[in-house]
Amino acid sequence: MIKIVNIVGARPQFIKCAAISRVIRERSDIEEVIVHTGQHYDRNMSEIFFKELDIPEPDVNLGVGSGTHAVQTAEILSSFEKILLDVKPDWVLVYGDTNSTLAAALAASKLNLKIAHVEAGLRSFNREMPEEINRIVTDHVSDILFAPTQTAMDLLAAEGLAGLSNLSGDVMYDSVLYSRSLAEKKFGNTRIVPYDNFYLATVHRQENTDRPERLESIFKAFERMDLPVVLPLHPRTKNTIGKVNPGENIKIIEPVGYLEMLMLLHQSQKVLTDSGGLQKEAFFMEKQCITLREETEWTETLNDNWNSIVGTDTEKILESLKTEPTGERGNYFGDGRAAHHIINTLLQQ
Repeated sequence: MIKIVNIVGARPQFIKCAAISRVIRERSDIEEVIVHTGQHYDRNMSEIFFKELDIPEPDVNLGVGSGTHAVQTAEILSSFEKILLDVKPDWVLVYGDTNSTLAAALAASKLNLKIAHVEAGLRSFNREMPEEINRIVTDHVSDILFAPTQTAMDLLAAEGLAGLSNLSGDVMYDSVLYSRSLAEKKFGNTRIVPYDNFYLATVHRQENTDRPERLESIFKAFERMDLPVVLPLHPRTKNTIGKVNPGENIKIIEPVGYLEMLMLLHQSQKVLTDSGGLQKEAFFMEKQCITLREETEWTETLNDNWNSIVGTDTEKILESLKTEPTGERGNYFGDGRAAHHIINTLLQQ
C-alpha cells in the first residue's frame, strides 16, 4: 500500500487530478489524500468542478484565497508543510504551473518527500510569466517528471533532466475523452447561450488583465467581429474590466463548470484565449484556436493552423479569423490513458 497526496488549487488542476483520481480509485493498493489549497475559491471555479468531474471531496482545504504571488505562495507553503508532516505520503503529486504547484513542490522537497510533476517540461521562454518560473522550479525539485508530449521531453533533456523524465501523454486529453460524453448526456441539444453562431473567448493572463491597454486592444477586436463573442469572465478580469469598455458584441457570462465549457466549445465556431489549457481543449474538440499571447507552450497545436499566435494587436486578431486549418489534427498528446501510465509508473518506483 502506498500513500499519494494529490494537491490542487485551480481549475486546470481539478481537471488533471480527476483523471488521476479515477485511476487510483480502481485500485486497492493506493491510499489517496486530496488537498485543495483554495487558490480558486469561487464556486464556479472550484466546487462545481469537484462535483461534475466526480472527484472525491478534498480531505483538506487550506483556504488560502487570493493574494499577491508571494503571499499566496507563502501561505500554501506553510500550511501544506503541516499536512505533509502529519500524512507522511510516499508521493506528492503536483500539477501544472500555478502558485499551488510551486508551493507544494517546495514544501515537499524541504521535507525530502518524493515529488511527481504531472505536465512537466512546458516552456514559454517568457520569464515575465509567473507560471514560467513556477514550472521551471517545480521541474528541478521533482523526483519524476511526467511529460505530456515529446516536445516537453526534449525540453527537459536540454535542461539535464532526461533521467527523471517519462513520456506519459496528457491527462487533460484523458479528461476530455471521458467528460465529452458526460457533457453531451447532460446538455443534449440544449444551447448554452442564446446564439446560433458565436466565438468563445477567455482572458485571464496577468500580462493581459493587468495592462488595460492590452485588454482594451483585445476588446476592440472582439467588438468588431462578425459574430457575438461569449466571454465567461474570470475573477481577475472582472477586477480589471471596470477600466475598459467591453462593448455590446461581447457577451459576458459567469464562469462555467467544466462540462458546460466543453459544450460551449462544441457549439462555438472558434476559440480566442490566453489560456494554455483551453488551447488544448479546443484542439481536442477540433476547434480552431486564436491565442492572445506572444507565445505558447503547446507548440504542437500550431501545426496545420489549428492554433495561431497573434498577441493582443486588434488588427492581427481580426485578420486571424480569416484563416482555417490546413490539415487534420496530429496525434501529439498520447492515447487517452496517461493517468493509467502515471499511476503504474509510480507503483513501480
